[in-house]
Amino acid sequence: MLESPLGRLGIRLDAGCLSRVDILPDAVPLQAPASMLARQVAMEFEGYFMDAQQRFSVTLAPAVTPFQQRVLTLLRAIPTGQTRTYGELAARLGSGARAVGNACRRNPLTIVVPCHRVVGASGIGGYAGRTAGPELRRKLWLLEHEGVELAPLKTP
Repeated sequence: MLESPLGRLGIRLDAGCLSRVDILPDAVPLQAPASMLARQVAMEFEGYFMDAQQRFSVTLAPAVTPFQQRVLTLLRAIPTGQTRTYGELAARLGSGARAVGNACRRNPLTIVVPCHRVVGASGIGGYAGRTAGPELRRKLWLLEHEGVELAPLKTP
């Protein structure tokens, strides 16, 4: 687990791969990375929070459905500092925007797989299944950190 500008991040590693990243409550005690891979993941997060251009190189193995995997693949292709709409991704997948939004909401690799770069056609959209509160503030922080101009994205 590590401290970040978004709160405490918990990481789960399975068979030498990163399988999950969670934003944990502040009450969860910090724990030093217990393995070399955990230290590598922590260093990559620290690098990202210092410079949004930092790429994550760790191998990913999220437990997701085939459709979610297709969505996650598209998310990883969105360049830092850019956004796509749910509708744009849905069109590429031959799916619906709501299905893409649900896959983003269930993204087990927050930040590493940048679901925060997906916005609504007429506004910022949601984050982690919420359209207000700390989740949306995290999305706004991540987009601003990556250099996205937020003014045109805010919902009127």
